[in-house]
Amino acid sequence: MNRRECLALLGMTAMLPAPALAQQPNPPRRLGVLSVTAADDAIGQTRSAVLVEALAGHGWKERGNLRIDWRSGGGDRARIARLADELVALKPDILLAVGTPSVEELRQRTTTIPIVFAVVTDPVSQGFVKNLAHPGGNVTGFTDYDGPLAGKWLEMLTQVTPKVSRVFVVYNPATAPFAPLMLRTIEDAARTLHVTVEPAPVDDAASIAALALRKDGGLLVLPDFFTMANRAHLLAAISEARAPAVFWSRTFVDEGGLMAYSTDSAEQLRRAASYIDRILKGTQAADLPVQNPIKFELAINLKTAKAIGVTLSPSLLATANDVIE
Repeated sequence: MNRRECLALLGMTAMLPAPALAQQPNPPRRLGVLSVTAADDAIGQTRSAVLVEALAGHGWKERGNLRIDWRSGGGDRARIARLADELVALKPDILLAVGTPSVEELRQRTTTIPIVFAVVTDPVSQGFVKNLAHPGGNVTGFTDYDGPLAGKWLEMLTQVTPKVSRVFVVYNPATAPFAPLMLRTIEDAARTLHVTVEPAPVDDAASIAALALRKDGGLLVLPDFFTMANRAHLLAAISEARAPAVFWSRTFVDEGGLMAYSTDSAEQLRRAASYIDRILKGTQAADLPVQNPIKFELAINLKTAKAIGVTLSPSLLATANDVIE
């Protein structure tokens, strides 16, 4: 290039507007979130707020450098499937699946988009990952269940007076495929605790209402998005039965259930945000181990205990993280 051509090029560059000379900002990354709860459900709203706050702590600002596409299934499996189609079609950089059905539907639709899950039980036996340490594939995340939990739930019911000698285990077989695993643990504990255990499957309003007839024992409600979505009807039936019950989420206790021993789902969303951050920065999902829960909480509603005419052992009350009086 001769001197005249060089000067001409410099002159053209000087005529360019300033924005054209500046480096263009990176477009926002895209996160798709599929949750089993309804958009207006209190627990779903809390989880969403926790996630946004946790992501911001890692430098990812919604409507800034991160676009979040929210989808909520409202406990409807067919709707969750449709929403999974929508999210995958948007071609996000990463997906967050909250609840077992969300993982099932998303992983059927993509083997390339990374999927982080939270509030999911037994991902190995459900085929979501190869093993916890080395999940393989495009799926990893955080479980909401640790083996001893099921035995702990049963033990809590034996610390109720009048004595509970029969326990009905409540779950929906269609939406809790991991229930047999938990039932085995509960049955093993029952032999030691000298308690009779009976499955009490529910799958619609009528079967939930029938729980009101279970006046001859206690109730143990297993983790299940069906029971969460239908918790108002479930709590009403249990209240009518005046039966002591233990639940898998403290949300039930906040809304009138007797007691719950559970993982902290908000903490799960905070931890999921850390994996989302790492994957968006280049880490492969296959290289991030699935992690079991590390934080548990025992919540007791003494108002409910008084209403149904039971007392709880001092040792159980002493270990509670939260007591509603």
